[in-house]
Formats: sequence, C-alpha cells, structure tokens
Amino acid sequence: MTEITLANVKDFVGQSLGASDWIDVDQSRIDQFAECTGDRQWIHVDIDRARKESPFGGTIAHGYLSLSLVATLAMRMGLAPTDASAVINYGLDKVRFITPVKAGERVRLQLVLASIEPKENRQFLIKSKATLEIENGQAPALVADSLALIIP
Repeated sequence: MTEITLANVKDFVGQSLGASDWIDVDQSRIDQFAECTGDRQWIHVDIDRARKESPFGGTIAHGYLSLSLVATLAMRMGLAPTDASAVINYGLDKVRFITPVKAGERVRLQLVLASIEPKENRQFLIKSKATLEIENGQAPALVADSLALIIP
C-alpha cells in the first residue's frame, strides 16, 4: 500500500486500508486491562466462575479493551499521514459491540478511510470505519466510526 502523507491523504477517501495483523487477546492482556481500569468484573477475570456461569464458556475481554485496540491497529496500518506533526484521538461518532472476544481469541482490524473534514489552522479530521474482526468468527467484535485530528 502507498504511504499516506499530507499531500495524498485525500486520495484515500473511500478506500479500504486493508486488514491489520492478527493480535492475541489472551487472559494476561485482559487481566492487565482490568488492573489498570479497575474493572475486575468476574466475567473478565475469574476463569473458573466464567467457565461455570458465563454464557460464553469462559472469560471475555472488556468491550473497552477491544475498542482500545482500534487506535493502535489503525496507526500500525498507516492511517495517519507519516509527515503529520501530531495525530490526536478525537473520539468516536458511533460504536457497536457486536460479539464478545473470548480470552485466547485473535482479532484484527479492517479499516476504511471514510472522510476528511477541514478544521482551523490546516488541521483536519479523518473519519474511519473500523471493524474489529474475530478470527474464524461469524460476526465482528465491534464496528466503530473513529475520528483522528491531524495536525500538519
């Protein structure tokens, strides 16, 4: 794929940027997320109880853990122009959590650069359509309209 720069970013509007590499969402990652956020709900961290009581047959990743992977994977995929001074997470227009990610599954990001909106001082917003897929899954983990502020 061609490198996205400030000069050519508009050429990518409406284009798929492809798929990221698969990444593991193992119990260690889930536990670390629980620790740093304070969300230690049993369905995420109590393996024995989740095996017995969870409708998913085991622990699942936090929805916000899955969502947090979108920005990281999008940057790895080259969403941000390489010659920008800064890229700032500007928020989300819409997020839908569709399928929980079970501990031990792998996910990847499918990304489309949906639009560009000019802002002040030559800055602009990139809106992307993000789909976090679960390996061998019937439905994605989540879909989101993600916004990044690009500062030239």
